[in-house]
Amino acid sequence: MILTVTPNPSLDRTYEVPELRRGALLRADTDRVEPGGKGVNVSRAVAAAGGRTAAVVPLGGAEGALLARLLGERGIEVAGVPLTGSTRVNVTLVEPDGTLTKVNAPGPELSAAEAAALLDAVRARAADADWVACCGSLPRGPGAWWYAELVEAAHRAGTRVALDTSGEALAAALAARPELVKPNADELAEAVGRPLATVGDAVKAAEELRARGAGTVLASLGADGQLLVSDGGAHWGSAPVATVRSDVGAGDASLAGFLAAGGHGPAALAAALAHGAAAVGLPGSAMPGLADLDPASVVTTADVPVDRPLGAARAGRLP
Repeated sequence: MILTVTPNPSLDRTYEVPELRRGALLRADTDRVEPGGKGVNVSRAVAAAGGRTAAVVPLGGAEGALLARLLGERGIEVAGVPLTGSTRVNVTLVEPDGTLTKVNAPGPELSAAEAAALLDAVRARAADADWVACCGSLPRGPGAWWYAELVEAAHRAGTRVALDTSGEALAAALAARPELVKPNADELAEAVGRPLATVGDAVKAAEELRARGAGTVLASLGADGQLLVSDGGAHWGSAPVATVRSDVGAGDASLAGFLAAGGHGPAALAAALAHGAAAVGLPGSAMPGLADLDPASVVTTADVPVDRPLGAARAGRLP
């Protein structure tokens, strides 16, 4: 069972529009509302593929009630923590070529009592989980230390932790030694304080995060594939994408695939790639089911292309 923690979840409303024109009246072709937030997306991807998952989320107002209902309808157990504020609503505009324009609301400010209640909810459920996936930016209120305390709480329950965050929250949590961290290329560069020009640079940066406390680094390199750096060495992989419809939640689907496949080694990397590639072929923040996956299209190798420039890959590869 995978327990996810999303301290700043959302309702994600997606409109597909023929063309984005500033200052114009736009008429959407489709309109969807999905439960959102990085950890919530991980739970959605696990559930869509037939796995068991529970989501720890703060819930406030009518928006929070709708979020809880939508999660339950998708077979996700909800461990909700009441808020005095309202759950945020984010808006995404999708153009026919896959270009996204997003407006993310800041979300409510959590009081010290509400932040503590979220940690209590994790403590209550962590012992029953194979992984605790802590995902997304922190809301206003909790300090950067909050994820570090969450990692320690999960470890006291005997549960492995996957962390997908960035900035000060990531830096602070590394000292608590999470079993897995999942940065994208920009977050990896920010964490080591320098730009990354090649896949080889990304390998070195991942090793630095491991030296600072991360057990394994699963790095999304955009169109340049994904990189896995662990005690077993470095592995790289890619997957073809015929048509990119939306990359919203693709990284979260990748993390779900990795954890559901055991969270270790090249086989889990291949599962991450298959889930991520399937996600970008779906509209909005839809998560892939088993029928959407194409494992045969995935390529993984220990022969990492260290000289490959980052950001130079052509479109049509895994975001």
